[in-house]
Amino acid sequence: MAGTDMTTATADPILDARAIHAWYGSSHVLHGVDLVIARGETVGLLGRNGMGKSTLIRTLLGHVAQREGQIRLFGEDFSRGRPHEVARRGVAYVPEGRGVFPNLSVRENLVMAAKPAKVASWGRGWSLERVLETFPRLAERIGHPGGQLSGGEQQMLSIGRALMTQPELVILDEATEGLAPLIVAEIWRVIGEIRADGIATLIVDRNYRKVLEHADHAVVLQKGTVVLQGASAALRDDAALAEFLGV
Repeated sequence: MAGTDMTTATADPILDARAIHAWYGSSHVLHGVDLVIARGETVGLLGRNGMGKSTLIRTLLGHVAQREGQIRLFGEDFSRGRPHEVARRGVAYVPEGRGVFPNLSVRENLVMAAKPAKVASWGRGWSLERVLETFPRLAERIGHPGGQLSGGEQQMLSIGRALMTQPELVILDEATEGLAPLIVAEIWRVIGEIRADGIATLIVDRNYRKVLEHADHAVVLQKGTVVLQGASAALRDDAALAEFLGV
């Protein structure tokens, strides 16, 4: 394996996943993947399409039934954790498909899973007012059904809803995919704000340069195996990265 081994160097992990294997039926998708995320740390998960990134996320969240290895969240064993248990423990997921409730208003989408901002262990917290201040477009459309929003507005809503759960770890799966450049810039700005809050973040995005700009370190998957990992600053100049990503 190329790069610096970050799995043993990370202190105070929120997420500590070791030797993760996962299957879909008879297809062995993940092969002994390690992933560690410390408190307040931003980690990039990179790789070409079909290399196991989404499967790893789904496995960490408890959506993949056929799995082996150990997953620890906040020091507790979640190797067989179910999605609702993982979410309750402080992990928020922003899915690639956005997942807004089309018949509920923007306000209802935001408040349905909200926890009081005062329960955030990392500081200021995310209230409805803060989300609307961060995403003025949502404030303008507060009473509109989620299904009437543009794709970019739905992505903002999905991120805002995740933040209102006061998470300690946010997983962003292709949060900028298919969006207009101005919306993409807005999403990356908010990702920077999340990081500044001290919330741990796992980012999957095709724009690897932006991922490395925001992430402390990154992990690269190829055919369900970690083939490269290290500090973002080092990976930017690593010729192997371009080879694995096909760029």
